[in-house]
Amino acid sequence: MTWLIYIIPLFGLFALLYSYLKNSWISKQDPGTERMVEISNYIREGAIAFLKTEYKVLIFFVLAIALLLGISNNGREDSSWLIAVSFMGGAFTSALSGFLGMMAATKANVRTTNAARKSLGAALQIAFSGGSIMGMNVVGLGILGLGSLLLLYSNIWDISNTLELGRIINVLSGFSLGASSIALFARVGGGIYTKAADVGADLAGKIYEGIPEDDPRNPAVIADNVGDNVGDVAGMGADLFESFVGAIVGTMVLGSIFANPDVPEIGLEAVLLPLLLAGAGILLSIVGALFVRVKEGGNPQKALNTGEFLAAGLMIIASFFLITNLLPESWSFEGFNYTSMGVFYATLIGLAAGVLIGMITEYYTSTDNKPVFEIASQSITGAATNIISGLGVGMMSTAFPIIIIAAGIIGSYHFANLYGIAIAALGMLSTTGIQLAVDAYGPISDNAGGIAEMSELPKEVRERTDKLDAVGNTTAAIGKGFAIGSAALTALALFSAYMHQAQIKVIDIAQPIIMGGVFVGAMLPFLFSALAMGAVGRAAKQMIIEVGRQFREIKGLREGTAKAEYSKCVEISTKAAIKEMIFPGLMAIVIPVIVGFASKEMLAGLLAGVTVSGVLMAIFQSNSGGAWDNAKKLIEGGIEIEGFTYVKGSDAHKAAVVGDTVGDPFKDTSGPSLNILIKLMSVVSLVIAPLIK
Repeated sequence: MTWLIYIIPLFGLFALLYSYLKNSWISKQDPGTERMVEISNYIREGAIAFLKTEYKVLIFFVLAIALLLGISNNGREDSSWLIAVSFMGGAFTSALSGFLGMMAATKANVRTTNAARKSLGAALQIAFSGGSIMGMNVVGLGILGLGSLLLLYSNIWDISNTLELGRIINVLSGFSLGASSIALFARVGGGIYTKAADVGADLAGKIYEGIPEDDPRNPAVIADNVGDNVGDVAGMGADLFESFVGAIVGTMVLGSIFANPDVPEIGLEAVLLPLLLAGAGILLSIVGALFVRVKEGGNPQKALNTGEFLAAGLMIIASFFLITNLLPESWSFEGFNYTSMGVFYATLIGLAAGVLIGMITEYYTSTDNKPVFEIASQSITGAATNIISGLGVGMMSTAFPIIIIAAGIIGSYHFANLYGIAIAALGMLSTTGIQLAVDAYGPISDNAGGIAEMSELPKEVRERTDKLDAVGNTTAAIGKGFAIGSAALTALALFSAYMHQAQIKVIDIAQPIIMGGVFVGAMLPFLFSALAMGAVGRAAKQMIIEVGRQFREIKGLREGTAKAEYSKCVEISTKAAIKEMIFPGLMAIVIPVIVGFASKEMLAGLLAGVTVSGVLMAIFQSNSGGAWDNAKKLIEGGIEIEGFTYVKGSDAHKAAVVGDTVGDPFKDTSGPSLNILIKLMSVVSLVIAPLIK
């Protein structure tokens, strides 16, 4: 069975090869006019500058944590100083996946704009190809990193020995901690950057100056487009990277409990299965991507759904083959009778839950459905009713996903105990490659529309990019739904792994110290969201003041005869993001450590509270923001309400802009950051568990 360890890194290399070939193909496409290339270069340079600044700050954090991990685990029988190597590996690959995806997106945006001059299908092909580079980099680096470290450690320690296997898994969990740490900073920092610029561009442009957010006269326009890349591409890439890695590591931890002399029927199979399932998901995501096509006048959403559903369907077949051939037909452990078919059913439940959550998210956030139309229709009576309606839609949208998550937890536990819950989370994320490709396609399309506006291209070009962008808002919301749903299952798997490692048998919530932990944990997502929202508000205020100053002081700017000082707005977003991301990120790491060393049982209660509260808050905020955004898009395309047609520039549109502006930090800063907060706190707890047991 150990020979399989040598195959696992090859899946990652294959994904990176596919990414390289797609990147080469995009490079050969025509970037368009000189003006289009100039604007694209502004965006690219701004995005690279931000990531360089962010990573310079984070490198000190990574080295400090790695040093602490190395010292605290050095000489331990159940761990090693090499956990610091795993941590740095996870942090590096997480940052690299975001950087490579952002580079591909800033290359694809202008080529998508140019392709939109020809047809909708050509534009979709380039935008989706740019997204697929991101998707394949994430899953490729994740599998390559985990597989390579597992191969390294299995040559240092005897992986067939139960105690040595436990040490390997403990050391390997540092990779997940590194990935989660960088992901939280990338998500929060990128989210603050993009929403400060977006809110500033929206309010200063549309409301105060009466010009579009993508108008070249708007000083915040470049910062806004840079934000799409650093927040929605690099940030989301790091987000799903840590989700993907966390689900694999959590399943490996729970699978390792079977590898002991008391269970002679099974050895390393349950440990290697998650890596092999993830590897199969890479190959099938590539197959699904080949079927994403749309003709002129067609529906991009259907084209993207075709690729996703095909990959998911093929994954069911591959999962059945892998699980039934790798695992024994049945085995027993601690009074539970496991079967290979039970593990397969748990995987199936995870896949189904992911698809259902995606469909429900699409219903609440798509321009084709009632909830978004209701928000748009409420806009005719002002911003207040628009906001009330959007909040209601967001709250309502939590019901069915939570029921699905609860059913998924109960069903997967029924078939394969705690290992089933972990494998269900992995099943939900098994086709991350194509899920992230669909997600990253959105900001590329958004950038393409901005470049079309600033380059003053014909109206039909912007109409095509807007059609792609509206679908992109929905696909982004679906991607966040996947990430949040998987966060709930992954956090529960990591929570179970923590209890196992910390030697906690039962959590009794009637105990005051545990109930206290639950309450504090439930409070943390609110505190975290408040910090993120406040940071966006403060930075957006600076942005609006700066835009107003430029319109007052730069003669000819309003008339279009003078050039805006774009770099000033880019600088405001960069400084705000770097400064404001530090405290929320440290909070997620420090609080579990403090509580854990005070009481390992209280930490268990804290994890339970933060998971439940965080999942609800994340779904509510992400879906509210997505629905508000598409309600604005619906009015901009022209909408008939009660016999009157409302269009861009109308009072209803201005109200929808306010709603969208409120929703921006919901869906792109605090909401999606919460699923990382949940898992990061769980991973931190898992890593410190051997120290507090």
